[in-house]
Amino acid sequence: MNPSVWLALLGAGALISFSPGAGAVNTMSNALTVGFRRSIWGILGQQAALLVHIGVAAAGVGLLVSNSPVAFNVIRYAGAAYLVYLGVRKFLQKPALDEEILAERRTEGSLSLFRRGMWVNLLNPKAIVFFLALIPQFIRTDQPLAEQYAVLAATVITIDLLVMWFFYAATARSFSRFTQHSRGQTIMNRTFGSLFVGVGTLLALA
Repeated sequence: MNPSVWLALLGAGALISFSPGAGAVNTMSNALTVGFRRSIWGILGQQAALLVHIGVAAAGVGLLVSNSPVAFNVIRYAGAAYLVYLGVRKFLQKPALDEEILAERRTEGSLSLFRRGMWVNLLNPKAIVFFLALIPQFIRTDQPLAEQYAVLAATVITIDLLVMWFFYAATARSFSRFTQHSRGQTIMNRTFGSLFVGVGTLLALA
């Protein structure tokens, strides 16, 4: 990939990653629940979903989805429903001051974190449409495609991983003291629950 084209991709990728969305909400929620270090598993799940989106868009399936109102709406509403489900569950979650309950939540399995992160990003049709629009801007059809797609995927995923972990998860870590009492946990649960519901609602209505 041409260096100037790659720098443009770098800027676009950073702008996308810093834009708050379901992935950012999920990352911050995980960081507050299981800690900064273990939140990486949810972030890795989100990156796996991005890789799938890039592959789907590159294969042209994204064009089919974006041109099919039925297929697009099925995925859109499924993603919205999943986010609302996570939001309601988080909103209704009771404060956990008991050490056993806290330990149980903080030791949620890595696979569970990974799987939830993957579904949060995977059930987002906007990502498919976005990559469908993004990819042609940075890929030259007269050059070897495999290498270009590899550079694009590696760049976008690396940027998003760093932003999610060292910006969103690190930011959430600064609120950890706030969640050590019942009132703080209730506010946190209702805040992140409302954010999940809000993002899901926007996804359904957009």
